[in-house]
Amino acid sequence: MTAAVPDIASLIPHAGAMCVLESVTHWSADAIECRAVSHLDPANPLRRDGRLGILCGIEYALQAAAVHGALRGGAPQPPGYLASLRMSTIAAARLDDPALGALAAHARREHGDATGLLYAIRLNAADGRVLLEGRATIILTKP
Repeated sequence: MTAAVPDIASLIPHAGAMCVLESVTHWSADAIECRAVSHLDPANPLRRDGRLGILCGIEYALQAAAVHGALRGGAPQPPGYLASLRMSTIAAARLDDPALGALAAHARREHGDATGLLYAIRLNAADGRVLLEGRATIILTKP
């Protein structure tokens, strides 16, 4: 779908600078792709000692999954907890490299019900290179 998407911060339980996604590039009933450039911001709240490690990219992909859940459900996504994470690819050391360009955060829903969700997640550099990839199980809290 390419219909206008409301402000991302209004869809997920992340506020201020912790909402790391800039926009939704594309979404369907099964998947979403979001764009991000906050990894290049020196004030990114995920940075430690001036660096943004690759594992912070998991947060980008999980936020894409949260946006997807909100768009599918037609309401803001309730808070959830990461219950399981299995990474199959980690192909960089840092996210704060300007050579990566804008990031594409992907999430594909594999299963979901009122209690939890299973998403395949992926983060790509602007040139299409896969930076990280895996599967995440999210347990939803009751609203």
